[in-house]
Amino acid sequence: MTKEDFIKRIKEDEDYAPGWDAIEDEFTRIYKNQTPAHYGTLLTGRAIFGGDEHLDGCSIYDSAKGYKHIVTFGMTELYANEKAFGGEWSRWGYEMTMKLKADSNDDCMWAINMLGNLARYTYTSKRFFEPYRYIHIGSSICKDRDSKLTSLFIINDTELNSLDTVYGKVEFMQLMGITESDFQKLKDNADNAKKLYELIKADNPNFVTDLDSEKSYL
Repeated sequence: MTKEDFIKRIKEDEDYAPGWDAIEDEFTRIYKNQTPAHYGTLLTGRAIFGGDEHLDGCSIYDSAKGYKHIVTFGMTELYANEKAFGGEWSRWGYEMTMKLKADSNDDCMWAINMLGNLARYTYTSKRFFEPYRYIHIGSSICKDRDSKLTSLFIINDTELNSLDTVYGKVEFMQLMGITESDFQKLKDNADNAKKLYELIKADNPNFVTDLDSEKSYL
């Protein structure tokens, strides 16, 4: 799409949201005609209006493989923005995802709240996430219940492709819960990250987070 075509589209369609559409199109590739459950943040609470919400919302898809697939909206450029056209990366260059073993969407709300907090951290600290890095929570990653998973391991989402959008590249950073033991091994030696990735992949190829898991891999 040329910039002239882009500007014309903006003028013709006030609801044009090319970044949002690109994310949904990629999920449609996997989930076909499934309509996800979407949980939007309140407009008045969003950072653009002076609030502390840096995500516009999250969607949850039901995988035939038996897990909930969550994606954020707000780490990348979502709506019509002429100034952002043609960039190398779309805002932070990624959206966050998680795959959860959960019986219902209600069981995913803790993760959606956590993703909102992580988005706030990125926007305020200006520190973005990359594959093979980790986030140490220090206690259960779920504030609503005990779990042996106390950290998050970051990888490229195992099912989603990187996107080339009108605003630049978009990747999907998948977060998976890991134990304190695995976190300490990563902290002690960064070279353990790829080893951890391969060990998890052999056992849990979709990197699904199960709050009941007590398994350490390293």
